[in-house]
Amino acid sequence: MGHMDHFSAGWVTPVLSYVMACVGSALGLRCTVRALQAEGSAKRNWLLLASLAIGSGIWTMHFVAMLGFSVDGSPIRYDVPLTALSLLIAVAVVAAGVFTAGYGRSRVTSVLLGGLGTGLGVAAMHYTGMAALNLHGEVDYDPMLVIASVLIAVAAATAALTLTLVVRGPLLATVAALVMGLAVSSMHYTAMYAVSISLAPSSAALPGATATEFIFPLAVVLGSFLFLASAYVALSPTGKRHESAAELLREVELSTAA
Repeated sequence: MGHMDHFSAGWVTPVLSYVMACVGSALGLRCTVRALQAEGSAKRNWLLLASLAIGSGIWTMHFVAMLGFSVDGSPIRYDVPLTALSLLIAVAVVAAGVFTAGYGRSRVTSVLLGGLGTGLGVAAMHYTGMAALNLHGEVDYDPMLVIASVLIAVAAATAALTLTLVVRGPLLATVAALVMGLAVSSMHYTAMYAVSISLAPSSAALPGATATEFIFPLAVVLGSFLFLASAYVALSPTGKRHESAAELLREVELSTAA
């Protein structure tokens, strides 16, 4: 059995990962609310931005938390294509949930299907991200804890959407983001608790990139995107129907190109 340490970098990784999850959730939920006030392409763009925000928030949370994950007796490498795929899966599955919520005829089905989609997005991302883990040994999961982690993700995403779409208000918006952030984090650590590793010590080189080579730069880029987009959304006027999220996407493209 390999001893695992989830906090090898101290309190920094859980706290920072929780903050990232909250920022992504806050931005995503805010955009979902904006989408409900908009029509046509503006609506689609807001929902797209919401999916990107929540997807990258979840992804950043997971891999920032993983920066604190170490196993005695084996180095850890990340499979680059699978890691990238986990980000795409997060955004795609969350998009399915968010678009359902945004275009839903009734608030109840919107929230339930949206929460289901978003929660499954969190879980799909997590387990794809875990599949990207290369180490000397086998990774096994406790099936009950895996199921629990998926239920936590779905329940919390549903709660966050309920707070956002059904009851409104700035205080509740903050609470919703904290709930969603907590959900993503607790889902992560529940899922990590389900992991057991049986080591097969070896001196062979592991394929993939180290966390610092690949995970860290990508997390910084996504983190910057989230903060820039949050600032823009916070400063942009609300309630104007013609306001377009396309300008925001253009600005983000310009700032990332710069």
